[in-house]
Formats: sequence, C-alpha cells, structure tokens
Amino acid sequence: MGAIYYKTESEIQKIHQSSLIVSKTLAEVGKHIEPGISTAELDKIAESYIISCGAKPAFKGYRGFPGTLCVSVNEQVVHGMPSEYKLKEGDIVSVDCGAVKDGFYGDSAYTFGVGKISEEAKQLLRVTKEALQLGVAAAIEGNRLGDVSAAVQQHVEKYNYGIVRELVGHGIGRSLHEGPDVPNYGRRGNGMKLTRGLVIAIEPMINMGRQEVKQEADGWTIITRDRMPSAHFEHTVAIAKEKPEILTTFEIIEQTKAAQL
Repeated sequence: MGAIYYKTESEIQKIHQSSLIVSKTLAEVGKHIEPGISTAELDKIAESYIISCGAKPAFKGYRGFPGTLCVSVNEQVVHGMPSEYKLKEGDIVSVDCGAVKDGFYGDSAYTFGVGKISEEAKQLLRVTKEALQLGVAAAIEGNRLGDVSAAVQQHVEKYNYGIVRELVGHGIGRSLHEGPDVPNYGRRGNGMKLTRGLVIAIEPMINMGRQEVKQEADGWTIITRDRMPSAHFEHTVAIAKEKPEILTTFEIIEQTKAAQL
C-alpha cells in the first residue's frame, strides 16, 4: 500500500473533473462497441477523446503499458492490452480508463456486452455492478474500510461467484495509485476509519467461476484460471458524511446500447 494523502475540497473538485472526463470517454467508447471492432480501434477513440478534453491518458506509458485503455474480454479480468482482436457477438468486455488533468487523476471501469449476450453473462454484470453500488454506499465518514469490502463480498457470495483476491481498489489523487488498498473482501468494522478528504477507487473484479487468476505471458493481462468470464466495474469516490460523493458517473455510459442489459 502506498502513502495515504487526504485531499482539500478544491483538490477533490479537480479529481471530479478528471473523473468526468473518464466517464465521458467510456461513454464515447461504448457508442462504438459492436461486433467487428478491434480493441485497438477502441483505444484510439479513447485517446483522441481524452486529448480533446485537454487531459492526458493516465495508463499510457504507466510502468510501460502501451495503451490508453485496459480492454479485457471474456476470461480476461483486467489489464488487457489493446490489440487487433475483433469483438464478437456474445463477448463481454471490461473497459478500464484513467485520465489526468491539472495534476489529478480519475479512474473508472465498465463492463459492456457485445451484441446479444447470454443470460448468465447478464447476471454476472448485474451482480458485479450491484456489488460496486453496495461498496460505494458504505464509503461514508465514520465507517471503516472493511465495511466497504464486506458489502461487496457479501453480495457476490450469494451467487457463488469468485472474488479476485490478488487485485484491489486503491486511493487516487495526484497519483493513479495511492494508499489505501481497497480489497473486495473483508470484515465489517475492520480496517482504517474513513474520513473526509480520502478519495478511493472501488472496483469489484468478479469471476463467474473460481476466484483464481493468472498473468499472461505479455506481463499485463490477468485471466481467470478456469477460463470462465469475469466482470469489472469501478467508481472514483470521495468519502463524505451521509452519503458518498461519486466523482465518476455511469449515467452517460448507460445511454449507449452496449451498456443496456
């Protein structure tokens, strides 16, 4: 876990601006998700849009990552590299995006359906997004980090899905990844106390099958060991008193056909 930095109100507003750019980028990408488009083409769309907003892609060049987006298809959990792979009817595709503007980062992910997807895939996406919403709802001042983690875990385990352990959410601000780590499993009442000024990215990564994952030979792509599909949703959230301040948004993304399940 990296160092934890508490933000001022003006810094939270800057994170909000970057986060909205990310959300709008995901919506722009969502407009183009259909059978036949390559993940590299989606990456170019995202890069052009972020730059047009006066921001920079946060992922491109990060520890050598080559793309603007992490585009992870089917059994790919996260960190999929944009490629010439063309999306097919029935695929699910997690699109993770980050942007930096005025020195502050935003980060969000959304898993889209490509054309008509199976009922099993629809349920996986719905449950993963619900788990995110429950985790976010627990991210209020006075609660503890374990309350967020437990909210995600308890919902997902009702469906016997696998919760990825090796990858977690994180703090965010002047750096893409700051402390604290935000696991998607844990116990209520455990962990650090949540206070105003803390900004975190909450991001359930949920497998239809078992929880175990492995890294591909490219050094980036994480896949499920059993090759079952995985879903991923992420919000950037500022801790607040009575309800969390969600700095990203899914509303504009969900106006696109690929996000309408």
